Amino acid sequence: MRLTLPALAATLAASPALAATGPFFSLNNTNFVVLIAFILFLGVLVYFKVPSTLMSMLDKRAEGIRANLDEARKLREDAQALLASYERKQTEVQAQADRIVASAREEAETASAKAKADLEVSIRRRLQAAEDQIDQAQAQAVRDVRNRAIQVAVAAAAEVLKKDMDGARANALIDDSIRTVEAKLH
Repeated sequence: MRLTLPALAATLAASPALAATGPFFSLNNTNFVVLIAFILFLGVLVYFKVPSTLMSMLDKRAEGIRANLDEARKLREDAQALLASYERKQTEVQAQADRIVASAREEAETASAKAKADLEVSIRRRLQAAEDQIDQAQAQAVRDVRNRAIQVAVAAAAEVLKKDMDGARANALIDDSIRTVEAKLH
């Protein structure tokens, strides 16, 4: 703010040294001098358009505050929308995770049941194969025993026949066998 000559004169004229007591409308009365100084001060402010400058500055500041409030309100709304979006996505992701866990649990149960069934089938097959091998080994043992018994019996019979067999008796047995075969063939 610049000082002009009238402002300087008004400042010097309103000094307390010039004020004194006396009639009210006298320059010797301090109250009157203060009143005149105050009116001159207000006049200087009006002359230099300080009130309009202050008002424009206040208006600009109010506009700036209003713009900041609007921006803050808009940012708050955007933040709330973003928060709602993230909460929605979190809910969707949680639901998807729950579905995946349920699906995995179901697949694990199915795989467990299938593995159990496959194991039972495998055990049954192995038991059946073992029983078949046991039956085969038993049948083979019976055949081996029977064959061995036949061999022993044949050897024993041969031995007995060698001891008891003489020429006449052998011829009689041969003739008897030929007749039996002849009778059966016709």
